[in-house]
Formats: sequence, structure tokens, C-alpha cells
Amino acid sequence: MRSIWNGAISFGLVSIPIKLVNATESHSVSFRQIHTEDGGRIRYRKVCELEDREVTSSEIGKGYEDADGTIVPITDEDLAQLPIPTTRTIEIVAFVPADRIDPLQLGAAYYLGANGVPAAKPYTLLREALKRSNRVAIAKYALRGRERLGMLRVVDDVIAMHGLLWPDEIRAPEGVAPDANVTVRDKELDLADALMDTLGEVDLDDLHDDYREAVEELIAAKTSGEEPRETAAPARSGKVLDLMAALESSVRAARESRAGGSGGAGDAGDAGDAGETEEAEHAEVRDLRKKKTPAKKAAGAKKSAAAGAAKKTAAKKQAAKKTTAKKSTPRRRSA
Repeated sequence: MRSIWNGAISFGLVSIPIKLVNATESHSVSFRQIHTEDGGRIRYRKVCELEDREVTSSEIGKGYEDADGTIVPITDEDLAQLPIPTTRTIEIVAFVPADRIDPLQLGAAYYLGANGVPAAKPYTLLREALKRSNRVAIAKYALRGRERLGMLRVVDDVIAMHGLLWPDEIRAPEGVAPDANVTVRDKELDLADALMDTLGEVDLDDLHDDYREAVEELIAAKTSGEEPRETAAPARSGKVLDLMAALESSVRAARESRAGGSGGAGDAGDAGDAGETEEAEHAEVRDLRKKKTPAKKAAGAKKSAAAGAAKKTAAKKQAAKKTTAKKSTPRRRSA
């Protein structure tokens, strides 16, 4: 994996050279904006409003727009002079129990790798100290021109870092909870518990993006000149009028599903996620034409099964003919 940042972890007076790599990757399908009439690409050009001409990247700088619309230019030299001690350092400031971190604060995830042989010993020391203490490290670091907050924890034998939002960046959930004064009965809670127990747990590794697979199948079919396979629209549930009846039906359906050994299908997902058409500088381009779709796999399996059955039927008929021929041949009598 290619490192996106090189620096050091500051652990008291101990300095650990590290390299930062992304711990996650997106598998979503990227789309381009096109002109619907002729399929031509739609591109964005950066134009100066005052000169009404396109400008190059070397001519573009930063500016802050004030409340009255005035633009205050900010240069890279201005930012370089700011007192940020964490420019090339992940500075650990505290160690806290993991449950002290609100999941709302969690952001991008990275792996921290030891950068060079001399870093192996202090890296391993910090990793084992985190393991034994059952705590996480809170640190400050600078990335892409901003000072950020991070949380260091151990994943397998690697130190991972999660970017954290600053506490003042978390909104208070005011006005989100229902305003109505609702009373939940014990029987309703019992049914909700029964539904939770029936659904049980799930291995997260078994979950996959059904909508992305459908999009890839659609692209593969169109690329090959085939007609896209029609899929039935998911049934939309009506308005829930009786909460108890809905809970009882849900528990019954979940038990029947478990008994039949069939897993529930995931939601088709938000069409807006895969349908985003914002221009990406490094959009992923993949060849989906050679990908064997689930529909084609199923069709191939059916053809193979049909061919095997036909061969068996032909063999049985041939054997029956031979048996009939033997029976109809008269036996010669000896003189």
C-alpha cells in the first residue's frame, strides 16, 4: 500500500518513524456526467470571474470569503508560519479507555506502519503497551493543511489510527427525538426483544453490497450489447396501523426464515450513492465486461444440469433398446 504521509509518533521522549496508509477503500461504481443527446463528456473548467478566462492550476491560490463577500487572500507562506507543532508528528497527548470515545467522532481510518528497521522496536513497544493497558491513545496530527485529532488502537499486529472530529464539531441532537409523549408497554418491549433474539447475530464478513453488484451487472450487460435483466421492485410496506400486529408478524416471519435456512436480503441501498455524478480526479475505471454475473452463472448451471439429464436419458433409452432386441430374438433349438 502506498503511504500518503510520512512522519513520526511522539510518545513522551520516544520518537517512532512511521508511514501512514489508508485502511479503507471504496468499491462504489463511479459515473461520469455526459450530454444525454450525444453521450459527450461534461467537464468542469476553472474560470476567473473578473477576466472571464480559463486559468491553470499554477494560477490558483486560496482565499477566505468574508461575511460581506470580500475575499481575503491566504498564501501557503502565511499557513507555513502558523505555530503547528504537529506538522510531521503524531503527538500522543493522553491514553483513555476506548468507551470514552463517542462513535459519532470517528472518521477516516489509517494504518501506521514502522518506517525502517530502527522503528521496529519502539513501534512494537507502543503496540504492546496499548494491548496490555486496554486503552487507546489520543493524539494530535496535521494532515492536508489542518491540525486534526486522532485515536490510536491496535488491530491485529498493527497500530491503526482513526481521525476524530473535534468535540465542538459534534452537533447536539436537539429537535430530533419525537415530540409526542409516547408510552411503550412491556408486552411491546417483550416482542421487540423476541424479534431481536430471533434475528440473532451476523458475521459482518458475509454482508455485501447487493446494489453495487446489480449496477455492475447492468453495466456488463449494456457493454456486451445484451438486454439488462429485469428485476422485481421491492414490495413497499404500508403504513403501520397496529404496532403489536407488526411486531408479531415480524417475529413469525423471522422464525420462518431461520427455519427455512434462507437469509434476509439487504436493502437495495440509496440510489443516490451510486448515482452521484460529481467529477472525480482519480475515478476508478474497471472492465466489467468479462465479469460473470450471477444471472449468467445460474443460466450456465441450468444448462449443465439439463445437458447431464439429457445424456442420462439417452443412455437409458439405448440400454432399453438392447434389452428389447435380445428378448425378441428366437433361440435356436438343437436337433
